[in-house]
Amino acid sequence: MTAVLARILARYVAGALVAYGVIDAGLGREMALDPDLALMIGAVIGALAEAGYALALRFGWQR
Repeated sequence: MTAVLARILARYVAGALVAYGVIDAGLGREMALDPDLALMIGAVIGALAEAGYALALRFGWQR
């Protein structure tokens, strides 16, 4: 499930960067379709989720 969300997130980020003129359309297409980039984004999302859970355990926010 994380890989699916990472690929969707990569497409939205690439589209926004192209729309604002930060990158050209070719690089945006590469960002949106690159499976290695989706894997890295998925790893970051997973790490952030685990860090949030660790903070919740530490501060007693978990239920």
